[in-house]
Amino acid sequence: MTDVDVIIRPTQPNDAAQLLQVMKEIGSQTDFLIMDEKGLSLTKEQLARKLAAFLESPNNLSLVALAGEKIIGAASVMAEENPRIAHIGEVGISILKEFWGMGLGAAMMEEIIWWAEDSGIIRRLELTVQTRNQRAYHLYQKYGFVVEGKLQRSFLTPQNEFVSAYLMARLID
Repeated sequence: MTDVDVIIRPTQPNDAAQLLQVMKEIGSQTDFLIMDEKGLSLTKEQLARKLAAFLESPNNLSLVALAGEKIIGAASVMAEENPRIAHIGEVGISILKEFWGMGLGAAMMEEIIWWAEDSGIIRRLELTVQTRNQRAYHLYQKYGFVVEGKLQRSFLTPQNEFVSAYLMARLID
């Protein structure tokens, strides 16, 4: 993948403080995400509780990518408890800019797909990606995600320009 040794593992509640800081950093590095330099709108305690719940959930996943002890990326699959939609997982992947283009997004996507196939619950992975984020768009296509629709004016840039996004999904059989 890269010259940097990277470990991808489930996020632990004690990762909360560092994860909040990294998400602020990622949010300040790109406007491809909804999140900005403020990061996640959670306290350390709230995030720790959420991460603990994810560890116990059969249809939710949170992963971190580590270079040494430093979190350099995060990925998640979020699903509902409602049995009618518990099979749908919303995918999110965020990586520090200095690690873009090194295969980390692909490695995290492989972990997500493996987990979804193994879960016995998740039968649909879905995500939205800005149409201008071609690197992410091609990654998702590579892993079998298909465009199901285009969402007009789905995002507003800091320059007050509207950006469209693709709704993409991959069915898990």
